[in-house]
Amino acid sequence: MTYFIPDKLPRLMVAPNGARPMKKDHPEVPVTISETVKTAKLCFDAGAGGIHFHMRDENGQHILDSGLCVEALMELQKQVPKMHLQVTTEAVGKYSPDIMRKLAYEVKPPGISIGIREMIPSRQPSLEDIKLYKYLTENGTKIQHICYGPEDLDLLYDLIQKTNLSKNDVWCMFVIGHYSGKVSNPNNISPFLEKLKTLEINADWAVCAFAKEEVPCLKMAIKLGGKIRVGFENSILMPDGKIAPNNEAKVKAVNTFFN
Repeated sequence: MTYFIPDKLPRLMVAPNGARPMKKDHPEVPVTISETVKTAKLCFDAGAGGIHFHMRDENGQHILDSGLCVEALMELQKQVPKMHLQVTTEAVGKYSPDIMRKLAYEVKPPGISIGIREMIPSRQPSLEDIKLYKYLTENGTKIQHICYGPEDLDLLYDLIQKTNLSKNDVWCMFVIGHYSGKVSNPNNISPFLEKLKTLEINADWAVCAFAKEEVPCLKMAIKLGGKIRVGFENSILMPDGKIAPNNEAKVKAVNTFFN
């Protein structure tokens, strides 16, 4: 399977399901492959250039399953051949770095998100970590490094140095706030950018944020030259504060922020 690999991080990606939202939270959370594919097509038509998706098991729970990921990627590529497809290695407190690495090696996806502090909890990149990042890069996989705080960029810098990878066009996702209730503050974006400048990392970066504070963060990211990710993984609210009918409505609404 030959996947679409963009040169640049899409300016708007959709994260339609995440690891935690369930049908009880919103009936339009896609939990099956067919639902995810349908959502992807609708969101692509609404303006999303990429999709960050999670696989779910028969009970709707987040699962790192290589077979399901490959099946989903094949179906997505058929339906949205010009959409960047990004799988996740999110640990959600139950998957070890070994399992995260195993998924990456077995799937060889066009795009993958890796929470760098989850993959390298010791904050000391091991030979296994170096091998993985080199392998993915050489395979053509676009890695988006998930950073929960500016200090994660120090770890990323160390990894870049030890893998001899380029500091140019590094894809990052800055997580502003937290699903558990930590408030998303748009002023928390600038410290990431200051750290990038200090470390001389030329990043292609995006922001995701949560709940009712999501919109100010997205607008600030765009103002500062960044990109954005939206979807039910982060918030089920529309910019006006009402419950979104579906993911594609959110995508269509926030796409206007670039105008």
